[in-house]
Amino acid sequence: MKLDRKRAELELERAGKLNPGKWTDHSRYTAQACENIAARCDGMSPDTAYCYGLLHDIGRYAGVTSEKHLIDGYRFCMERGWEKAAQICISHAFMIQDISTSIGTFDVTEEDYKFMEHFVKNAVYDDYDRLVQLCDSLALPSGFCLLEKRFVDVALRYGTPPVMAERWRRTLEIRDMFEEKINGSIYELLPGVEENTFR
Repeated sequence: MKLDRKRAELELERAGKLNPGKWTDHSRYTAQACENIAARCDGMSPDTAYCYGLLHDIGRYAGVTSEKHLIDGYRFCMERGWEKAAQICISHAFMIQDISTSIGTFDVTEEDYKFMEHFVKNAVYDDYDRLVQLCDSLALPSGFCLLEKRFVDVALRYGTPPVMAERWRRTLEIRDMFEEKINGSIYELLPGVEENTFR
């Protein structure tokens, strides 16, 4: 089954009906950010980046969960033959490739935990993994925002474990990497970012 924009949008719409919530709007803004940045990067497909951004949280279709949504999304995409999208369903939460850097709760079986631990450690990240990691931190359900606003939004919901600063540092490094690729500020590619950040 081919993954394209139309299919990704249809799957997100269906998932949103199964588990309504702000996560679908967040996913749409993540996808738009991925598309806009990828369009300025040599060797990246804006359409592919859009699809990966749109589906990164698709595992939330199964209900309100914590880290379980990662493996639910992985299985959802693998069942459809979307291997890279499946990887990103897990990798987007691990900009540091160590499962102990999670800030969520592992509401999964021991078997699933071990699978995820091995998967995260051995996954080969490319620019699509890193782009979704970045854009996940640029998107609130209400629109684009500065990374720092999203950092605070997440910290208020999950707390500030010691690993949080390392996650932020790595995300800022990814931002710098993409800004070098586009030879400019990522924020110039995010319509409404200033208004949404400061309102």
